[in-house]
Amino acid sequence: MAAVLAAPLAAAELGDDGLHKTPWMRDTFKDLREDLEEANGEDKRLVLFFEQRGCIYCTKMHAEVFPRPEISQYIEDNFFVVQLNLHGDVEVTDFDGETLPEKDMARKWRVLFTPTILFLPEDVEEGAAAPEAAVAVMPGAFSADTTLDMFTWVNEKRYGPENEEDFQRYHARRIQERNNGSAD
Repeated sequence: MAAVLAAPLAAAELGDDGLHKTPWMRDTFKDLREDLEEANGEDKRLVLFFEQRGCIYCTKMHAEVFPRPEISQYIEDNFFVVQLNLHGDVEVTDFDGETLPEKDMARKWRVLFTPTILFLPEDVEEGAAAPEAAVAVMPGAFSADTTLDMFTWVNEKRYGPENEEDFQRYHARRIQERNNGSAD
């Protein structure tokens, strides 16, 4: 009996800005208060996703992680994703009201790596900047399982003070559940 090989996953197409584009990324005016309101209106969580042209780790995520149907569908169903360019010039209005080009906002927020994903709560205090309000930050490229676990952990609000299972413990438990105790 011949083995059936799965079709290779394809990376998202590149836009004119050199960033990967997926169907679940939103094209907004990048006013974070408006984006949060729209996300809440759709009963989704706001996510800010920093990338940069030529980022090999972004390409890895878009080639190996995000094309997986269980991940792309989970993100599309539960998250309102706004893409930001680490070196971009598009104006972004932070929750605190400050408006800066993407590259300056990245400096303000101390975003150093791409990809970097900031997960926001449904409510952001007046005067707070995005990284202060974020409930979680995913700095860098991770495996499919780690990525799905992070999105799930945030979506299920496991970051709250009443939950004693931080992300690392949650992820370790999920690894064991998926692999019958093997951490490979």
